[in-house]
Amino acid sequence: MADVMSQTWGPPIGSFGLGSSTPNATLTSPKNISSGFQSPFSPAMDMAISAITIIILFITMVSLGCTMEIAKIRAHILRPKGVAIAVVAQFGIMPLTAFSLAKIFQLAPIEAVTVLICGCCPGGNLSNLFALALQGDMNLSIVMTTCSTVLALAMMPTLLYLYCQGFDLENAVPYTGILIALAMTLVPCGVGIAINHWIPGWSKMIIKIGLSILLIASVAIGVMSGITIGGSVWVVLSPQLMAVACLMPLTGFLLGFVMSSLCKLNGQCRRTIAVETGCQNIQLCSTILKVAFLPEVIGPLYLFPLLYIIFQAGEALLLVLLYRCYQMLRPPAEEPTYWTVNSKVEAVKVPTC
Repeated sequence: MADVMSQTWGPPIGSFGLGSSTPNATLTSPKNISSGFQSPFSPAMDMAISAITIIILFITMVSLGCTMEIAKIRAHILRPKGVAIAVVAQFGIMPLTAFSLAKIFQLAPIEAVTVLICGCCPGGNLSNLFALALQGDMNLSIVMTTCSTVLALAMMPTLLYLYCQGFDLENAVPYTGILIALAMTLVPCGVGIAINHWIPGWSKMIIKIGLSILLIASVAIGVMSGITIGGSVWVVLSPQLMAVACLMPLTGFLLGFVMSSLCKLNGQCRRTIAVETGCQNIQLCSTILKVAFLPEVIGPLYLFPLLYIIFQAGEALLLVLLYRCYQMLRPPAEEPTYWTVNSKVEAVKVPTC
């Protein structure tokens, strides 16, 4: 590990930028970042990975928009209790968890920024799949993802500024690049909503095609990054970052469930808010880290979201398995029986919600 670090991490870098050449913010002091990364990427390879990352984000957000229905969004906005609790959980629990873990494991400055960006991201569409597997409130899940995506335009830069002050890194975050990446998510999401509203027959096909392209593109990025970065990928697989990637989603799941329970929401809403809190928009996080930071600054840490999603998906699948086991083992609930009188007396079982 020490050999890899000594070979790949060079002298301090003094600026962050949007893309690979445009400077965006200058560090006010050397202590804001401890080391730089001597990028092994050729300009063509770096541009290819950035382009594929942006394409993945675009496809993801169009697919996410295709799951949204204007009528359901309006219904939850008119009764905003569940959405309000969910948004507070998303932007309250996860950024605080990221900040606390970065402090506990004493991460280096650029590692702390990476973890904070991941923690401040809005919810992703993977949470909708897990909410469905947990028999949650799908309308709430989709509306929560929608609201957190829109609110992230203001919340994410604000939270990053506040929490980065704890590391003396408030001037080390490329806010312009992050705002551009966030704005990029709203357009394809709006396109998906329009398709689902005006041409609903296309939605399922777009979602299936989008997931296939997403899988292929993710594998392509992994292969290209692995070939180019080589041994320095172990920087991402350090014990501290692996512990953070493991504990962040788990903490989000547990605290999201506890918070919704304290607010006396029903079981469906509790399970939904739990998975929505722990599941981040990893595609957005990857795009921000790859596009908004110079390669010499972020190094292999833009692969941290891939590490996060492995633990996020594994822990969510474990929760689904535990929930299914609980359903199989618990005694069946008796449905209430109501008596109605017509020409004859008969018992009618009425299903409960």
